[in-house]
Amino acid sequence: MRFFLLPISTRRTLLYCQKLQVLPTKKQTLVDRATVYGAKLWAGWEKKEDGWQKKVVVYGNNLLRRIPYEEWGLKSVPPLSSRRRQEEILGKDKNYLIFPETIIPTTKATNVLRTIGTEREALHKTRLIWCFVGMPISAPFALVPVIPNLPFFYLVYRAWSHWRALAGGRHLKFLCDRNFLSLAPSPILDTIYSPLLPSSPASTEPVADPEKAKSSIDGGSDISKGDQEERMLLSHDNGRQLVRALEIPELEVELERAIWQVETAIRKKKEEKTKSSDTTQPK
Repeated sequence: MRFFLLPISTRRTLLYCQKLQVLPTKKQTLVDRATVYGAKLWAGWEKKEDGWQKKVVVYGNNLLRRIPYEEWGLKSVPPLSSRRRQEEILGKDKNYLIFPETIIPTTKATNVLRTIGTEREALHKTRLIWCFVGMPISAPFALVPVIPNLPFFYLVYRAWSHWRALAGGRHLKFLCDRNFLSLAPSPILDTIYSPLLPSSPASTEPVADPEKAKSSIDGGSDISKGDQEERMLLSHDNGRQLVRALEIPELEVELERAIWQVETAIRKKKEEKTKSSDTTQPK
């Protein structure tokens, strides 16, 4: 597997796991097969021109876009099954950690990955429990004819999503603790990120410092807090350039979602700061 650390802003980093080997259907777990089936079903609904399936897809995609990019990153990491654990212990499955060295120092890359894998663990556990609490409450909606019980199915999906994020985080911790990662600074990423670095020397502190990590419920992960104001590194244009350079088409949707979320968070933070300064000024 290849793990990519892709800084989105001067404080936030996206994780993406690329699986180099796809297991045949017979060796896939029940969860993996159910995931593939759900993805195919959703894709089929997306192709419909109208009807309740199309409406569900439109509203569903809006909800999915708001799921924190950190959660999507953890979900890209496969759970640590007994077979996979044994293969990694025996060295059969090689794992590479790829990152831009101009922004994330090699000495901190593993700790950055560990932080991403563990900082939201308590949040996912809490929300997983609330999903289980909400399922029996939403179950009676199934009595309504014709209309599917969307609240119940959404809670089921979110419960699976939180569980998958927890499993991905535990897998990352296992790899970091056992030192099973081969560090691979990427010249390709350095070429893309170097022109995007802040020009001020005072603001070029490393991105994703795990010692200053902070979790936030709204999906913002301030990984390198400091006195300097947070600013975007990637835009949608150079995000697409990055996807082309890495030749990973499926990464585009992950980057697009993360960039949109971080841009929105930074804009809201600036608006709140402006309102706060306006209210404190003497009239």
